[in-house]
Amino acid sequence: MQKCVKCNSSFSWSKIFKSFKWTYKPIECDICGTKHKITFFGRCTVVVLTLLPMWIFFYFLSPFDNKFLTIGVGILIAIVGFLFAPYVVRYKENS
Repeated sequence: MQKCVKCNSSFSWSKIFKSFKWTYKPIECDICGTKHKITFFGRCTVVVLTLLPMWIFFYFLSPFDNKFLTIGVGILIAIVGFLFAPYVVRYKENS
């Protein structure tokens, strides 16, 4: 999990997850007030963790003949990837 650059306090999962909404807004440390901005690589990581597993399932691993079931499982895989993203996304100090 990401930590503050200055005071080394950890950000909560929910704080990082809430920053993903629409524009990847910066996170402010609760202890020292330092603002942290998501890196470009961090944005790419969110997209890859959400779309890549779903795409691989759709095109290569789908064992179902029913398209609705395939789409439902694919969306579930995308949601799990999106919920896992706050653990691996990196932020840098906002200059």
